[in-house]
Amino acid sequence: MAAAQFGKETSARGEWVRQGNRFTRRITADGSSGFPAERDRYRLVVSLACPWAHRALIVRRLLGLEEALSLGVVDPIRDERGWRFTLDPGGRDPVLGIEFLAQAYHRTDPEYDGRVTVPSIVDIRTGEVVTNDYPRITLDLNTEWHALHRPGAPDLYPEALRAEIDEVSEGIFTDVNNGVYRCGFATTQEAYEEAFTALFARLDELTDRLATRRYLVGDTITEADIRLFTTLVRFDAVYHGHFKANRHKLAELPVLWAYARDLYTTPGFGDTVDWDHIKRHYYVTHDNINPTRIVPLGPDLTHWYEPHGREALGGRPFGNGTAPATHA
Repeated sequence: MAAAQFGKETSARGEWVRQGNRFTRRITADGSSGFPAERDRYRLVVSLACPWAHRALIVRRLLGLEEALSLGVVDPIRDERGWRFTLDPGGRDPVLGIEFLAQAYHRTDPEYDGRVTVPSIVDIRTGEVVTNDYPRITLDLNTEWHALHRPGAPDLYPEALRAEIDEVSEGIFTDVNNGVYRCGFATTQEAYEEAFTALFARLDELTDRLATRRYLVGDTITEADIRLFTTLVRFDAVYHGHFKANRHKLAELPVLWAYARDLYTTPGFGDTVDWDHIKRHYYVTHDNINPTRIVPLGPDLTHWYEPHGREALGGRPFGNGTAPATHA
């Protein structure tokens, strides 16, 4: 299954080369893009297993956009037809009325033949995909959806820090977020070793950065922290073994492990993690990596709640804002 889905994204050297984002229209505050930020106009489609979609879930929750931007969740097991709405009654998304996210892609572009990806934001009025541009989606939720934020919503992309956030995020994307996939989907030893080396070199650099500061940029949680967290939280459960990213487990890297636990126990982070979806997706979907489709029982998740001690570094998680309300 994975070979068919990802074969187009493997270079002649055996490197994993992620496909570009096909739909890059933007939802804007003033509507100049043709897609104004409006309550109940759009549907965010995610997989709870996917780290790219997980970012959007965290940002939506922290900013209090849950009532304004509805959520569709696909089955963690993707088959040859792509992401499926089998978790919903009748196997159809109750708002969009479709069985597969691919139907929205083909309604938007009947000639589309690439991999269907999450997160995607679909215009409920037309059933067309506005964007699957995951790096831009979360930035726009912060900047263009501001009028729909909850009172006390944090600023996750403060203007004065954007250049630094972008720089840090770029390194995280290249070597960590995408780096684990470049390890896992490499088809030659050389490509794998290059990705592996770059991944752990970046994790070592991030360790040095976080040894004396609670968050990556400034003294509050920003977009950069969210982007790193969604890979770290999956590291020991999936990437260490399944993707052969095994120089160390996250739990063997004290600074990053404490940093990840700090975020995990922060409202909006751990409460958006679905371990069952994460593990079943990776171990069952990538049958060229795990042909038996056996899903490991570990690791022990109770360790995520152990004291992390990061408060001693100071910092204000939400800056001048407040934490999102606790879900019942």
